[in-house]
Amino acid sequence: MTSSPTNNSNTLGRRIAYWLSTVLIAFVMGSGGVADVLRIQPVVEGMKQLGYPEYFCVILGIWKILGCVAILLPRTPILKEWAYAGIVFDLTGAAASHFAVGDPPIKSVAPLIFTILAFVSWMTRPGHRRITNVAVANAP
Repeated sequence: MTSSPTNNSNTLGRRIAYWLSTVLIAFVMGSGGVADVLRIQPVVEGMKQLGYPEYFCVILGIWKILGCVAILLPRTPILKEWAYAGIVFDLTGAAASHFAVGDPPIKSVAPLIFTILAFVSWMTRPGHRRITNVAVANAP
């Protein structure tokens, strides 16, 4: 059975969308995580301005780096689900934090754009990077 040109271009487009969004979100989360762990001065000042203690940078940074690694690792679909969830929690939390302290709305735009990018990565990931069988426990 041969596949149609439309199917091939759709598959190619999906792969490009997946890898482009995944590499971008991994770069954003990974580089942000490194900056957090190293407690770079602008990061620390930003966290304090949002009302978070300095040590929170290290906690978030470690989780960002681990999430970045998890979405890039092959054959870890359950870990990927957790990582994508954590990335979305982090980014939407950042947007909400800026809103809560009265920052101009533009400060919430970047985290929300990256949230959309994370959803694109999650939605376009190949089948081997998805959970395919979920065991449901039967209640006695």
